[in-house]
Amino acid sequence: MERKRNNAEVEKRTWTFLTNHAHVLICIAQKPSSRVRDLSALVGITERAVHRIISELKEAGYLQYDREGRRNRYTVRGDLAMRHPVEGHCLVPDLLETVLQPGTRGS
Repeated sequence: MERKRNNAEVEKRTWTFLTNHAHVLICIAQKPSSRVRDLSALVGITERAVHRIISELKEAGYLQYDREGRRNRYTVRGDLAMRHPVEGHCLVPDLLETVLQPGTRGS
């Protein structure tokens, strides 16, 4: 018998602990040559939203990039603190170290 889902069960699955900015940053740290299309699919947001997030991360200094042919290769800066006061005492690598599996950080 198929179990009916109530609204509370569905609602539980609609939010996450990390923001889309964090998701994009984590994905880029894993694979620095990621395409916007791939990031969009991984994070579950539009390509336009990924472009906006990458622009904001670059503008804030969290990302740097070099052109490699037709692609960008991103570098996540490790010397900047998280932006919110609650986690402002942590550096970006603290987040990446916590979330990424050992050996999955791109070089």
